[in-house]
Amino acid sequence: MKNLVLSVGSQFPEFKKKSVVSIEKGKEFYELSYEEIRNAGKWMVMFWWPKDFTFVCPTEIAEFNKHYQDFADRDTVLVGASTDSEFVHLAWRNNHEDLKGLQFPMLADTSKTLAEELGILETEEKIAYRATFIVDPQGIVRWVSLYDLSVGRNVKEVLRVLDALQTDELCPCNWQKGEATLTA
Repeated sequence: MKNLVLSVGSQFPEFKKKSVVSIEKGKEFYELSYEEIRNAGKWMVMFWWPKDFTFVCPTEIAEFNKHYQDFADRDTVLVGASTDSEFVHLAWRNNHEDLKGLQFPMLADTSKTLAEELGILETEEKIAYRATFIVDPQGIVRWVSLYDLSVGRNVKEVLRVLDALQTDELCPCNWQKGEATLTA
């Protein structure tokens, strides 16, 4: 199998998947669709991890959660995802202190169809690579980041790139929000 990662400029694919949104009994699950996010007119950051109940993944998920309000302040919906089931996500949230208070949905792509459409399935185990997609309100992929299974990503860099994209201007190397952009 050859991975063809969905790239910048592509339309983000439609999806409707179960997700875990709470650990409160009776309110754990929600069927999330991309149509709902797009209709809200917001940016989306979707980040993927390989497996629940692992070592690197919760460090990333917890860090994204620490910055949840930073994404919300940028009019951006944050969605976490893996190919594990909603029941595995819920069990992990219930059993890992850093995941109990998550403020964003944990999408369950058990069919692996979305991960496959995005081109981020690892060939041997058919689990998702550590991928991050920034999608604009029109549904166009504006940034893709793909990491090996063993390396965690930098959430502040995701925010920096989101800030730069939202300026709709030319931003130099190492640009930070509040700094001058370049003129053409």
